[in-house]
Amino acid sequence: MGMKVGIIGCGSISKYRHAPEYKANPYVDEIVFYDRNIERAQELADLFDGKVAHTLEELLSDPTIVAISDCSSNESHHVFSTQALHNGKHVLCEKPISLTVEHANEIVRAQKTSGKNLMVGHNQRFTRAHQKAKEIIQNKELGKVLTFRTTFGHAGPEGWGVNKTNSTWFFKKERSGLGVAGDLGIHKVDLLHYLLDDHITHVSAFQGALDKVDENGQPIEVCDNIVCSLKTKQGYLGTAAFSWTYYGEEDNSTIIYCEKGIMKIYHSNEHQLEVITKDGEVIQYKLENIQTNDHQTNSGVIDSFIEAIRLDQTPLVTGEDALSSLKVILGIMEAAETEKVVHVL
Repeated sequence: MGMKVGIIGCGSISKYRHAPEYKANPYVDEIVFYDRNIERAQELADLFDGKVAHTLEELLSDPTIVAISDCSSNESHHVFSTQALHNGKHVLCEKPISLTVEHANEIVRAQKTSGKNLMVGHNQRFTRAHQKAKEIIQNKELGKVLTFRTTFGHAGPEGWGVNKTNSTWFFKKERSGLGVAGDLGIHKVDLLHYLLDDHITHVSAFQGALDKVDENGQPIEVCDNIVCSLKTKQGYLGTAAFSWTYYGEEDNSTIIYCEKGIMKIYHSNEHQLEVITKDGEVIQYKLENIQTNDHQTNSGVIDSFIEAIRLDQTPLVTGEDALSSLKVILGIMEAAETEKVVHVL
């Protein structure tokens, strides 16, 4: 007998990632959809052969539902994820875990009280190129890490969201909160923590709403670009750029510079991981292409979440992991606003 799962929030992330990946998972039997807009829930239920919960209460009090994906917008995660955990459900919460440390702590506390799994959808850890890169760093194949640079940018969320217009919630301060930093930046912060097995402790940054406008033609209320300098606990130094204005091509690349060579990740379309040694030797790995908004592939997040529940394991991205990435992003926002170096605790 397979599992029954619920999804809260029936926007693009549910439609293109969560629902199809649950549907494809052999251990999941049925999906129940809830959205404040019942038509949206009905649309996905029809698409994925699922059912609709008419109220949140109906979804959360159903004892046959084992796990919940919280795909609500950023400002609601602490409400829905916390309630789902307290109702004895395993929870997969979309990133960022929340917009404030206080709200993130609320979710993490609910996880501890409930004893259920809480996983956060930082999907960069799941790609084979990133996992291989971590292995090379861990095995010290290129000696120790010295510096790094990473970027994540595309043409912006207005082409991805449900309504495909500039009125997208990603551009609204009270719902998106963190602009491109919370949308794309937090993914790379989590990735750096994972790859380097370290934590970013000091940050500085510049940000701006350089090009995006809202539905009234006004500059958006959150940043569409942010450029950062980062230092980790172990003393690695790096830079990061996050953008909603890479018009023409998405960039999701990372370069790690080590004592004995360089690792380029998602730098070339042909080879997802390239190692260039100090002596000029080039080793190329052909692993799977990374997911882009235009090219949806299985992210591995749902499969990993279901496996953690089945085997009673700690999820690959815990609430604590997500909280530490959020703290860095909040530090970056503070650094950009104050033009000071911020120490992330």
